[in-house]
Amino acid sequence: MKSIPVRRSSRKVAIGHGWVGGDAPVMVQSMTNTDTADIGGTAQQVFDLAKAGSEVVRITVNTVEAAAAVPHIRDRLDARGCNVPLVGDFHFNGHRLLAEHPACAEALAKYRINPGNVGRGARRDEQFATMIETACRYRKPVRIGVNWGSLDQELLARLMDDNARLAQPLAPDAVMREALVVSALESAAKAEELGLPGDAIVLSCKVSGVQDLIAVYRDIARRCDYPLHLGLTEAGMGSKGIVASCAAMGVLLQEGIGDTIRISLTPEPNGDRTREVIVAQELLQTMGLRSFAPLVISCPGCGRTTSTYFQELAASIQSFLREQMPRWRGHYPGVEDMHVAVMGCVVNGPGESRQANIGISLPGSGERPVAPVYINGTHAVTLKGDRIAEEFQAIVERYVEDNFGRQAAVVE
Repeated sequence: MKSIPVRRSSRKVAIGHGWVGGDAPVMVQSMTNTDTADIGGTAQQVFDLAKAGSEVVRITVNTVEAAAAVPHIRDRLDARGCNVPLVGDFHFNGHRLLAEHPACAEALAKYRINPGNVGRGARRDEQFATMIETACRYRKPVRIGVNWGSLDQELLARLMDDNARLAQPLAPDAVMREALVVSALESAAKAEELGLPGDAIVLSCKVSGVQDLIAVYRDIARRCDYPLHLGLTEAGMGSKGIVASCAAMGVLLQEGIGDTIRISLTPEPNGDRTREVIVAQELLQTMGLRSFAPLVISCPGCGRTTSTYFQELAASIQSFLREQMPRWRGHYPGVEDMHVAVMGCVVNGPGESRQANIGISLPGSGERPVAPVYINGTHAVTLKGDRIAEEFQAIVERYVEDNFGRQAAVVE
């Protein structure tokens, strides 16, 4: 963690009760995929995302009904003790919705404005100004979020014409990347001219290609000091979306670029939306940038581990740790830094188990049917029989109580 540069942005933007930018931790964001007009369904999904660890949740505000629903969604979340900030995602008609629904404008913690979808020509400037003036009136921060799927075509045409007149024109994709950065920077400058403070602006320039994302964010990081929101847009489904997002954002985060992140996964049919939150947390935690839940270290298995027992135990322990975190977070400070090893044979099992806070080395094929448990590097007990999983889980629980409970007592 110490080898990773300090966050690039020196500006800090307040969002709800948290901060983005400066020395604030990289924030995890997510977005609902419900119809925002469905108050109950949207409030429940926001609650689920926040419970999973999303520190900001974005919701689509695209219709009169959606705008009218926002304050009721906020009320339902507050009634459940969920204070996660809500960000309104506006395209095409945001100027009108914000003006006609002041309760929506007030209930949202931040507005997301896409410069490519605000309007054209003089209407673009007028409608953009309306949204920024609303943000100023209600003292709300704004994310100016450029996306190359909806880039301002007038700006792109202008830059393409300028490029064509150069003695050595740039490649079209380079001009496209430049257009993304210019769109974000010019829009931010215009917002400040209209009265929005510089410390109320976050920028993003989202693309769907890994190398393009790295190039664009390196460029914009050199040219401004606003906090940056990272995300590979349209990342895809399953492992492809996870790998692409982590490959792109891992490089940028390692360079100190990025203040908030979202993993934009296409969910499986009826899939769990919270998966994108867990992936974002695991990216930050495995890079050593933040800690969210105890990490489980487990081997991939080989010919020595023909039994699936260690896989099942690793999965059950990982699920158990995540399920306990909402309660543990408040009672056992520091537990999120704990490492638990579940290993499948004697080759690396004892060594990895000793390196973890608590670890178990299960018997591989042909090995004695015993499972030594190591606590803080020392062999503590050897488990046998049919209840190894239950007994190990109980040992983990006692370890948490014994090693983090005293810290909680001091804090209290």
